[in-house]
Amino acid sequence: MMRIKLIGLLLAASVEAVAQSYTFGLGPSRILDTYLTPEHFSGTGFTFLYIKERQKPESRWSTQWEHEADISSAKDRSKNISMLEGNYYFYWGKYYNWRLMDNKLRLQAGGMANANIGVLYGMINSNNPVQARAALNIMPSGIATYDLNIGRACFSIRYELALPLVGLMFSPNYGQSYYEIFSRGNYDHNIVPTTFISAPTMRQLFTIDWHTGKKWDLRVGYLGNYQQAQVNNLKQHVYTHRVLIGIARSL
Repeated sequence: MMRIKLIGLLLAASVEAVAQSYTFGLGPSRILDTYLTPEHFSGTGFTFLYIKERQKPESRWSTQWEHEADISSAKDRSKNISMLEGNYYFYWGKYYNWRLMDNKLRLQAGGMANANIGVLYGMINSNNPVQARAALNIMPSGIATYDLNIGRACFSIRYELALPLVGLMFSPNYGQSYYEIFSRGNYDHNIVPTTFISAPTMRQLFTIDWHTGKKWDLRVGYLGNYQQAQVNNLKQHVYTHRVLIGIARSL
């Protein structure tokens, strides 16, 4: 009997800690792409964000996956021209973990690999009304999570920050059409190496989890994703601010 209990404890200790969250966000978007038009656009966007994290109990390293899908509708300053934006971002991160303050504070430091693909569609009189987006980035990243109690209620406050380092992105050159790129095969520096100088992107995520049960939590927060670049004599940015609400769970 004692041996069975010991085996059960060893198996429980070897089980990975897994956390997942599903959140939906709404908020303002600001868009610029001088390939389409020099006009600035602003409007409202919607975001879905899924996060999954795994950590083995005997390891200080954790792995995180994030899927972020965004869609926005915006207009220029005169409200005469519309712009539609859609982007999908995938993040894969590896973090070293520290537990401090009697395990109430968890600090994580590491890096993320980010791949994104998207499209801009400008409802304008132009031979090139569509702009494609594709990029790969390596981003140093850090996370801080603090657990606290207010009365009988338990909360976790979490902040995540990712900054640019190096990457690659697709971009047409100034004055180059997509017909030249894909139909005629005229390459003109369309795969561009980027750094934190030419593409100073940043992403931050702040959330508060209210632990309403043993496994399920209510999550609210803020997501700021600031994508920008200046390559091939073109400027582009998509700034999104989202108020988030959703659920989180531990497996």
